[in-house]
Amino acid sequence: MTERAISAPGKLFVSGEYAVLWGGVARVAAVAPRVAAYVRSRDDRRVDVLLESGRLTGTATPVGVKWAGEVSAEFRFVAQTIDLAYRLLSHDGPGFAVAFESSPTEAGRKLGFGSSARATVLAAEAARSALGATFDTLKLALVAHNDAQHGKGSGADVAACFAGGFSRYRRYPVERLVASARAGGFSSTLAQAQPVDLARLASPNASMMYAFSGSSASTTSLIAQVEREWSPEQRARFVETSDGLGDGLEKALLRGDFAGVTEACTELQALLWSLGATQNEGLERLLALATTFGCTGKQSGAGGGDGALLFAPDEGAREALLEALEQRKLFAMPVELDPGLQGEAVVPEALSWWVNSGW
Repeated sequence: MTERAISAPGKLFVSGEYAVLWGGVARVAAVAPRVAAYVRSRDDRRVDVLLESGRLTGTATPVGVKWAGEVSAEFRFVAQTIDLAYRLLSHDGPGFAVAFESSPTEAGRKLGFGSSARATVLAAEAARSALGATFDTLKLALVAHNDAQHGKGSGADVAACFAGGFSRYRRYPVERLVASARAGGFSSTLAQAQPVDLARLASPNASMMYAFSGSSASTTSLIAQVEREWSPEQRARFVETSDGLGDGLEKALLRGDFAGVTEACTELQALLWSLGATQNEGLERLLALATTFGCTGKQSGAGGGDGALLFAPDEGAREALLEALEQRKLFAMPVELDPGLQGEAVVPEALSWWVNSGW
């Protein structure tokens, strides 16, 4: 019997929002808090997915999982990933049970740390371990995440949760892989697919924070709105500008040049505001407050809510801004880079109980 505990970090966009959808480059950071999963193989073909809120059960087949009931939104990304893992196996395989910790929230709202991407990465690795398979976890997660959100998204959040640290990513072309997952030949197509354009970078030489705007945003809705309103020519100009500014921000972060970080963040945020749909009063207040305390920053992600990645010139300024945010009852936390997907020696007690008790 195979059993394994794994964990993965959350993600924050550093630069490249929207641009990465249209051929540009994203820079992403992997951050705590981490979320764990625990998987244990079974002797039959039953598949159990266990969350704090409930259970989804199905039967493994060579063409995916036959789920016993409707797959609700909270199970969608994990169920899609596991289904595709069995299609890659393409023969009768053992079942397994997998349990997931809940992603952190603030007053019941998602914080913008990429909860669906992290769950997809954990599900892909859990399935690979339980099935004794050799497929590429990152590629499967990229395909599953894209398919589960109907072709929207770049996969940068998936790449960050997988790789850890500070990394540079260009959108992985998953369209042919998604088509083969539906039509057949998925295993050979995935095995022959090109490498993911993902480069791990040195750690930024900067004091960083994340602050939540107070409202959650729907990334897919924002992307759809922007893509309805912006022509291919406008997108191309946006990408060119974003890539140049993102390169400048990366270099400033690596050399510890706070003035350069401030200039790049200011220009990147102005570029993102130009999209219209991304602008949000909560984010504007966060960024204005950061400026008041001698700090800088920009939205992290699609905008329209969620949060901002903030930078301070030193630890004292960071502590002062964090205290000010706390006084205003806004969720904020210091940011340190976290490792990517990894195995864990200790199984969280709750996850072990869910799996072993049949919760």
